Amino acid sequence: MGARVIAAASSDEKLAVAAEHGAQAGINYATEDLKNRIKEITEGAGANVIYDPVGGELAEAAFRGIAWEGRHLVIGFACGTIPKLPLNLPLLKGAAAVGVFWGAWTKREPEAHKQNMAELFELFTEGAIQPHVSSTYSLDQFLDAFGEVSGPSGGRQGHSDTLTVSSG
Repeated sequence: MGARVIAAASSDEKLAVAAEHGAQAGINYATEDLKNRIKEITEGAGANVIYDPVGGELAEAAFRGIAWEGRHLVIGFACGTIPKLPLNLPLLKGAAAVGVFWGAWTKREPEAHKQNMAELFELFTEGAIQPHVSSTYSLDQFLDAFGEVSGPSGGRQGHSDTLTVSSG
């Protein structure tokens, strides 16, 4: 699809999963400085787009690693903390923090959403995109599956579980 993907995660295990799915570089932000590694990997240019579903204290470090006229996509706050971003950073970098509220967008733009879903389904059927599924459960294993995704740490991070339903 043309993007050079740099994954950032809190463990080497998660980075290995990202690499298996196409990430060309990885940053373990538990052991490495996020901003400096972004700059190093991009040879000083910074990241053109930052996809941030986590938020928290690393959002500012990620934004500091953004390229001139880059976009920081605010997807959510999985860590539970909404970050505070100094507004001089977007000014100095000519960059933007863009809120991506998918749920509201699907309601406001139903035709565009329908088109996107059709394109995603086509990419999936062609094998161009492949979801990461670490476990599959049958319907009679629902409680086991629910326990996996709602465990004490919010489930097994970096894992995606699928519940299959069959007729008869």
